[in-house]
Amino acid sequence: MDLELKDKICVVTGASKGIGLAITRALAGEGAVVVAGARTVNSLGGIERVTPVAVDLGSREGPGQLVKRAVDEHGRIDVLVNNVGGVRLRVNGFLGTSDDEFEWAMNINFFAALRATRAAVTYMMGRGGAIVNVASVNAFFQPNTGTVDYGAAKAALVNLTKALSQELGPHGIRINDVSPGPVSTDLWLGQDGVAQTVAKATGVDAETAKKNVLASIGGLATGRMTTPEEVANLVVMLASPRTANVTGSNYVIDGGLIKTL
Repeated sequence: MDLELKDKICVVTGASKGIGLAITRALAGEGAVVVAGARTVNSLGGIERVTPVAVDLGSREGPGQLVKRAVDEHGRIDVLVNNVGGVRLRVNGFLGTSDDEFEWAMNINFFAALRATRAAVTYMMGRGGAIVNVASVNAFFQPNTGTVDYGAAKAALVNLTKALSQELGPHGIRINDVSPGPVSTDLWLGQDGVAQTVAKATGVDAETAKKNVLASIGGLATGRMTTPEEVANLVVMLASPRTANVTGSNYVIDGGLIKTL
């Protein structure tokens, strides 16, 4: 199927690794032109149709600077993918999670997307476009204090998406969420990821910790974590004109983690 993304101007935040890198490659593979922003961009070098931009997306100015770079070079922006985010497992519960830690989570998981969206919409007005936010099942699934700040930030992002879909729809701008469950990225499997953090706190190895965490939240029907490429496929479909009447929706990709309707 032709996703009709050839020569579309796309901006991806948090593009240098994991889900963001997979999204960048998938968009470029569909013939899109991708302006890919991240703090470090070494992994983006040499990818055809991709312009790496080193930018601090956690700063007030960074998201807007990235969007402006795309517009300055290409004259427009057709697609924005708000992927940048991060989670730090809170092993000391709510009372052990400070205001500063909540502010960090809100800044990188919510405000970075808010600022990029505001900048992109300024240029999309009158032209139309598509925005896809990478949220998380933590926004609504079995909230717990281990990810209390992350879940709150992602819930805010999902709420913002629904609200903006109503305001932006008449202007031809679509906005949707993709909410992954556990994905095989550094967030789960890296040195400071969920598995390692739980392993240190409980005195087991990282593989056992991963299995214990997945079991504690109900397990995965498919028996495995989602890959970044699988998330990217869903993001790219929502960015495509093929889904032109889909807006304000949240698509879950979680390997069957959520058991309710």
